[in-house]
Amino acid sequence: MKTLEDQVARMEKTADDFAAAIKGLSEAVLSKRPDDKNWAAKEIICHLRDTEELFMKRFQTIIATDEPRFIPAEADRWAAERQYRLNDALDALSSFRRRREEVLEFLRGLKPEQLERGGIHPTRGRMSIKDLVALIAGHDQNHLEQLQRTLAV
Repeated sequence: MKTLEDQVARMEKTADDFAAAIKGLSEAVLSKRPDDKNWAAKEIICHLRDTEELFMKRFQTIIATDEPRFIPAEADRWAAERQYRLNDALDALSSFRRRREEVLEFLRGLKPEQLERGGIHPTRGRMSIKDLVALIAGHDQNHLEQLQRTLAV
């Protein structure tokens, strides 16, 4: 996904790709972890839902503040504290879909120069909004593949 357009296209498809991957599967199947280290399908979906909220906050902060510093995401802590395995997978996907639409609408409203605004990621250094879009697109693809592997076990 080399261009911004490719990355946004990936983002536009993600909710539908996840919906297709879990269609007709029971909560029991979606709650089953493949092993002790890897998340169940519903945990992956909850992770996407919650990181989408984080990305939106980062975008809004970048527009409102010059070069803000980001707090690191704590994915495993969120999974435990927010009890991802007790969440309903379809509800989580629906929430993710709504949040993703909000992010896409926000991005579509930005001027080209605003895409270059950025902040400081705790491990990656300075990241522009364009860099974060690339990160999201790759994150989506990575977790879609993870979901498919999890369901294949």
